[in-house]
Amino acid sequence: MFDILETVNSPADLKRLSGREKERLAEELRLFLISNISQTGGHLASNLGVVELTLALHSCFNAPDDKIVWDVGHQAYVHKIITGRREKFSTLRKKDGLSGFPKRCESVYDSFDTGHSSTSISAALGMARASMLSGKQNKTIAVIGDGSLTGGLAYEALSDAGHSKTNLIVVLNDNNMAISENVGSISKYLNKIRTKPSYYVTKQFVIDTVEKLPYKGKELANVLRKAKGYIKRLFIPGNIFTDLGFHYIGPLDGHNIYNLEAAFKYARTIDNVPVLIHVLTKKGKGYELAEENPHKYHGVSPFDIEKGIESKGSDNYSAVFGETLCNIAKTNPKVVAVTPAMPIGSGLTGFAQAYPDRFFDVGIAESHAVTMSCGLACGSLVPVTAVYSSFLQRAYDQILHDCVLQQLHVVFAIDRAGVVGADGATHHGIYDLSYLSHMPGISVLAPSNYENFKQMLDYAVNKHSAPIAIRYPRGNRQAEYNGSDFVYGKSNMVLQGTDVTILSVGTMTDIAIKTADALKACGKTAEVIDVLTVIPMDLSTIIESITKTHRCVVLEDSVVNGGFGSITASLIAENNLNVKLLKKGFPCDIIPHANIDQLYKMYGLDEESLTDDILKFINGVV
Repeated sequence: MFDILETVNSPADLKRLSGREKERLAEELRLFLISNISQTGGHLASNLGVVELTLALHSCFNAPDDKIVWDVGHQAYVHKIITGRREKFSTLRKKDGLSGFPKRCESVYDSFDTGHSSTSISAALGMARASMLSGKQNKTIAVIGDGSLTGGLAYEALSDAGHSKTNLIVVLNDNNMAISENVGSISKYLNKIRTKPSYYVTKQFVIDTVEKLPYKGKELANVLRKAKGYIKRLFIPGNIFTDLGFHYIGPLDGHNIYNLEAAFKYARTIDNVPVLIHVLTKKGKGYELAEENPHKYHGVSPFDIEKGIESKGSDNYSAVFGETLCNIAKTNPKVVAVTPAMPIGSGLTGFAQAYPDRFFDVGIAESHAVTMSCGLACGSLVPVTAVYSSFLQRAYDQILHDCVLQQLHVVFAIDRAGVVGADGATHHGIYDLSYLSHMPGISVLAPSNYENFKQMLDYAVNKHSAPIAIRYPRGNRQAEYNGSDFVYGKSNMVLQGTDVTILSVGTMTDIAIKTADALKACGKTAEVIDVLTVIPMDLSTIIESITKTHRCVVLEDSVVNGGFGSITASLIAENNLNVKLLKKGFPCDIIPHANIDQLYKMYGLDEESLTDDILKFINGVV
């Protein structure tokens, strides 16, 4: 089944293959990807789209001496397979297994750790300059998608690279898709380029025509062959890349390995001038279901190959968010929704359909999303900005400088808060609470179930008047208890006890309740407080409880440094309270990829570990 693939364990093996053998290898790789990802889950459509591109890159360049930087990196599976990791591919995204993204610690062929978009050109330019200063003649290649090209960092890098005189090659993998459909003027601009005939085809046509002229045709044709730049400008208007200083090649069929290799070999001959190769690919190629619905097959859980991905129910926080926001928008015409290229993942497709004039997908541009939201707020609208926790990090300055310092009414809907599992370190949403906690005047809410989430969103939109964030987890983890309605600034008393107070933040409340039940079986009672309003802290409820039990455990799905545990420690110190504190969250380490339950177990946040640690805490052992 994988006759050729099983012979390829390094790029050197790939270079020995004929063109026809590489075409067969491409077919085998697609079957291998579909078979394995249907078992492990992962990013399917994006990898199916870059098979020939990856083979051509490793055939024409000499990695790891030549550096290949994959933007985002979720499309680097084929790269991993042909650089000696095929036999480990069944461990993809599993605990202690292969990462779903490039990792320098995993292989010398992984030049740069990636996970967020729009970083590749900057990183590759730095590598190219380092090579130049070291006297090396190697090439550095940045592979970036058209979706990532909407990110501001990519434009900063293009602007700098255009005059750099380095051996940088940028491969624009243009599949007309990000995770969701591309938006914005850059997408329209690339579409115009896609419809133009190739420069090389046009130039050759002109030369062939001139050569047939009866009078000195051959002599004139030789002159034209040397006049590369002039012919290009004469017959094809310049584009943004040539204007920035790049030698532009394309657009090329990204599934024709012969054309790709010809372009890459030509690019190798160009020294001290940055090159941009525009490649057209089809996301999901080779698997009909993924071709027809590429966004659905972008990131997948294990699935049946024949049946495909079955539709899931709406029982998750993102869906609840989208439905609730639509209901709020019915009675509040000032509500608008903003997202940086995450309308599907954030649950906003229904809002976009119901209120197209009040919905703004700004592309992969988190910083712009936040500051534009501030402008909307200045215009007396109420922007609800939905973004994954991991990606909100990219807009730290805009939150502080443009929103918080002006005390603008922007609602941040922070999806995927906490650890997210298999995507690993670059995608865990465990830092937002720490960096928001030191910003003046911003409120932070954390629901433990759908009902108080709906109430929080209604309050944040209709009653609050300053910056406010609601952080909630991926999926459907929620605590089932009959608590009181959400009241801003207050926490809910879930269970009463005398031996210890457990302050649980958001999704950790479910674990806190189960831990309290386990402690009760051991003869100890825990007072569980659901900290719905994280900032500002509910001082009265919390101080009353911890001065009664004299022991406080803070349980949070974020890093403990700067998190709610740190806030509680300050409260105890500032009020000179006779209270011992145990902070339970994630350490300030790089948290690896594994499923969520495994991560909780690894860091002592599961019911069994917490029960043991809290019993020791009560007994004065820790």
